[in-house]
Amino acid sequence: MVAKGRFAMRPGLTLREDYDAAGLRGVARRTKSATQGRRLLALAEIYDGGSRTKAACVGGVGLQTIRDWVLRFNAHGPEGLADRQAPGHPGKLKTAQREALAAMVESGPMPAIHGVVRWRLKDLAMWVWEEFRVSVSETTLSRILRALGYRKLSARPRHHAQAAGAVDAFKKRSPSAWTRSRATRGSIATG
Repeated sequence: MVAKGRFAMRPGLTLREDYDAAGLRGVARRTKSATQGRRLLALAEIYDGGSRTKAACVGGVGLQTIRDWVLRFNAHGPEGLADRQAPGHPGKLKTAQREALAAMVESGPMPAIHGVVRWRLKDLAMWVWEEFRVSVSETTLSRILRALGYRKLSARPRHHAQAAGAVDAFKKRSPSAWTRSRATRGSIATG
C-alpha cells in the first residue's frame, strides 16, 4: 500500500478481548502440553503490552509464527493453540473394502478358486487387486489386517501322509497313580 508517496503499514492484529495476560498464564500453568503452554505464554507477553518481537523471543519462533498463533487463538481460543493431529494420508481401502477383506479372511481360501490352501499376505494383496483394482503392499495389508483384529498365526506343520493315530501311539503315557520306588520309600522310613 502506498499512501502519499510512502509505504503505509497495515494495522496489526489484535487479540481477543475475553482473555488477559493473567488468564492466559493460568491456562498455560494448567495445561499438560508444553508446546501449548509456550504458545500461551508468548501471547500473554502481547497482552502485557510487549511487542510481537518480544513475544517471538518468548515463544522461540519467528514473527510469522506469532501471527499464525494470534489467528488461531482469536478463532478458537486457548484450545486453538494445542497441537492438532495431522490428518495423514487417507487409507487405501474404504470401509466396505475392509469389510470384504475381513469376510474373505474369515471364510478362508477355496483351493479350486484361489489356488492356495491358506492365505498369505501375498495372496490377499493379489485378491485385493483383482477384486478392487487397488494396489496394496504386503506391509500395508499386514497393518490393515492387524487393525481389523487379525494376527499372523501359523499352524504347526504336519506331514501330509501322517496317520491320524500315529502321534497318540508314539506319546509316552505316565502311570495314572504315581508311586515312589521301593528304594526311596525305605530310605525315608529309616532316615
